[in-house]
Amino acid sequence: MGRGKRGLLAAAVTVVCAVTVLAVPGTAFASAPAGPADPSPTPSASATPAPAVTPAPVPDAELEKVRARLDGLYHDAAVATDAYNAAEEKTRKQSVELARLEKRTDTARKKLAELKDQAGAAARAQYRDSGMPPMARFLLSDNPERFADGAGTLLNGARATKKLIAETDRVERELKRDTDDAAARWKKLERDRKDKAAARKTVQARIKDAEKLESRLEKKEKERLAELERQAARKAQTAWLDTGVLKKKADTASATATGTSAGAKAVAFATAQLGKPYVWGAEGPDSFDCSGLTSQAWADAGTPIPRTSQEQWRQLSHVEVTEMRPGDLIIYFADATHVGMYVGDGKMIHAPRPGRTVTVAGAGTMPILGVVRPDA
Repeated sequence: MGRGKRGLLAAAVTVVCAVTVLAVPGTAFASAPAGPADPSPTPSASATPAPAVTPAPVPDAELEKVRARLDGLYHDAAVATDAYNAAEEKTRKQSVELARLEKRTDTARKKLAELKDQAGAAARAQYRDSGMPPMARFLLSDNPERFADGAGTLLNGARATKKLIAETDRVERELKRDTDDAAARWKKLERDRKDKAAARKTVQARIKDAEKLESRLEKKEKERLAELERQAARKAQTAWLDTGVLKKKADTASATATGTSAGAKAVAFATAQLGKPYVWGAEGPDSFDCSGLTSQAWADAGTPIPRTSQEQWRQLSHVEVTEMRPGDLIIYFADATHVGMYVGDGKMIHAPRPGRTVTVAGAGTMPILGVVRPDA
């Protein structure tokens, strides 16, 4: 062959070899013989790093869905927390009442034992004199003085016996009533404990679901989610203020609109808890849930109020939003599952939810059900 043909053949062989090597997965590139057509060695495949794949950021629309899902989970947890707190309050009251009943039944049993001893002593006294009852001795007496003494003794004895029988009967009825009441309360206590356990399980499950959902987000996504939450809160507060509620409040202000000394004390207590963590079912001193904070604040102010937000809404006096004053409680959501304390200037203090701390927020950042006043 001529030199030109030999060069073309070498080049063709090189191309075929290269195609063959590339066709075999995992095979490194082989070095081609040095020659005019390929003066440099071919690098191996493992020497070329794979380009890093950057995950696409989650769109804000998807994060909004995550935020809505989290809100739903934490709302479900709040509902279960209120149920837990209500069951806890019931078990506490039932336990106190059972202790009181136990003390009463113990006293009644001792009293009944004493009455039975007295009845036995009276029966023994009747037959002490030769086994003859007082009535027989009275009828057989022929001494006027003894007759008179016997008549008086017999009358007093009859009265005492009647009184003893009546008292014994009363104590027995009282003992039975208290025993039946205690049995019924034990059943209620067991139901309340089961309700409490079921509510605890629901709370823990919802919080776990929320934490699992949040754990799937990257750090930057969590920061963006937090910013979306802040934006939603600002938007809700602005919309609430745009209704002119504070202006209406100023127009309808009365001499007591600035609050009372008790209200000021409740606000001071709530303010002192700023920064403490939310823990469901907690009433302080180191952590609180929403109604734990408000109930303890008013207890500190000398006005005990119901433990749960739902009972606070049901039992306390309602006032118009335009008439609220510092210390009043703002109840949120249609099912009254959240509560905050109004502190003035359109703001409130509350314990938001798991993972958050007691904080100051706009009073209109959540749907307001109404306002209640503990010291109406």
